[in-house]
Amino acid sequence: MYTDRLIDKIIKCRNHTIVGLDPRLQYIPKHITEGVKESMPEGNGASITAEAFFRFNKEIIDNIYDIVPAVKPQIAFYEQYGAAGFECFIRTCRYAKSKGLLVIGDVKRGDIGSTAEAYSDFYLGDNKETAEIDCITINPYLGTDSMTPFVKNCDKNGKGIYVLVKTSNKSSKDIQDLESGGKKIYEHVAELVVRLGEGLTGKYGYSSVGAVVGATFKNEGIRLRELMKMVYFLVPGYGAQGGTAEDAAVCFNDDGLGAVINSSRGIIAAYMNEAYRERFSEREFGQAAREAAIAMSEDINNELAKTGKIAW
Repeated sequence: MYTDRLIDKIIKCRNHTIVGLDPRLQYIPKHITEGVKESMPEGNGASITAEAFFRFNKEIIDNIYDIVPAVKPQIAFYEQYGAAGFECFIRTCRYAKSKGLLVIGDVKRGDIGSTAEAYSDFYLGDNKETAEIDCITINPYLGTDSMTPFVKNCDKNGKGIYVLVKTSNKSSKDIQDLESGGKKIYEHVAELVVRLGEGLTGKYGYSSVGAVVGATFKNEGIRLRELMKMVYFLVPGYGAQGGTAEDAAVCFNDDGLGAVINSSRGIIAAYMNEAYRERFSEREFGQAAREAAIAMSEDINNELAKTGKIAW
């Protein structure tokens, strides 16, 4: 099961943090883009950018694969460059897998009927034409029948999903905090996540149907941990969005498990930050990313140690 594999990796690395592979042109060092242009003289803008993204991602992966359990590429940063960008997404996922990392595809899919089945079969299927990743994010807005095709493939193929429950953006309250039947919408979704995950529990007691819960809403995180006791949380919002280790720590259970914390630009663009700029050159961006990933892991682990939530 996906969550068992994730926890095994977390314990092996002693690390609850994952790296978001969200490349942007402004993050790519000049020597990479110049090298791509030299090697692809006939390439167009999209194909050159996509190749630069892959080389950038590859360097990041090479520097962090042994210290983090998973990476999370956000598909929008690739799709904006069309077919070349999508191919880069797939290449990135497959390269990360080849290095032993788990891959969470942040694709936020959500539809009904045969459309949902098609999405599910591509991202969570078991044939040679699939994305070959371990887990994806999905949107619950269309209801239960939009999620069951993904749950079925989790069961059939040992994959996982994270359902958007309480997202990290400020305006999530516009819909997710509305009340219905005496409960917040995100509380209703949390209960649905628990029901969908019944029967998909692994050796550690956690379901492969997980939840996205932002670190930017600490009180909501506390409430959702109560409602979803054995659901694994994917926690965005740490760092650049304002979430702290203290905020993220409420998403964990007393066993020291229950959540993975994501950081994207804070790690992959660390070489651009003042804290790392003096020690790492632009060409050493991968090493800077490694240092940033280690620092984040220590920050989370130190906070968990204060509350006695230790998994190893």
